Amino acid sequence: MKMLSIEEELKNNSYPGRGIIIGKTPDGKKAVTAYFIMGRSVNSRNRIFVEDGEGIRTQAFDPAKLTDPSLVIYAPVRVLGNKTIVTNGDQTDTIYEGMDKQLTFEQSLRTREFEPDGPNYTPRISGIMHIENGTYNFAMSILKSSNGSPDSCCRYTFAYENPAAGEGRFIHTYLCDGDPLPSFEGEPKRIGIPDDMEAFTDTLWASLDEDNKVSLFVRYIEIETGKYETKIVNKNH
Repeated sequence: MKMLSIEEELKNNSYPGRGIIIGKTPDGKKAVTAYFIMGRSVNSRNRIFVEDGEGIRTQAFDPAKLTDPSLVIYAPVRVLGNKTIVTNGDQTDTIYEGMDKQLTFEQSLRTREFEPDGPNYTPRISGIMHIENGTYNFAMSILKSSNGSPDSCCRYTFAYENPAAGEGRFIHTYLCDGDPLPSFEGEPKRIGIPDDMEAFTDTLWASLDEDNKVSLFVRYIEIETGKYETKIVNKNH
């Protein structure tokens, strides 16, 4: 699979929707994840990321403008022991609770499907990072409607053992802007990951569409120690 430039991928797509990136730094020492949200409606754009324990949650920037919290207010990132969960919805909690009961990532998501927001039926995208004794593996999942039909859910899981240094995978909800919005297709895209967290954060934020971008989260985790650094960028502040 060809390695793509995350900068080009984002600059050439005005509406990838929500996106998850997971990978490893070129020096092989850090696990990396990023999650961004975008919005076209007032309700979607009226959000910020705030830290919540070891994870983050979305919060209304102006509570007076919040009309429907059901699909916009959730915890995108939660940490369960040596696992970091990143998703685009409240399935973060489903995975957390399932894995806490010894279910696998895939089993935990069996109870969920795409979002009930017809005609888009937004895919649920999820990632899990597992760091233990100096080893690092990750997996990604997408639950999507079958060609826009609400009657059938297609479930895909992509697992990456001992991921290569300097690269990552990128999955997002929508192929591009549209009405209805077309779901992401294929396996997560292979992209380059830099050592420099600040530079990576700046690149991602600058590459997202100015009108539609809302918030960005980036975390670099030391594989040997589990220590991490986090960056949050909010358009509303």
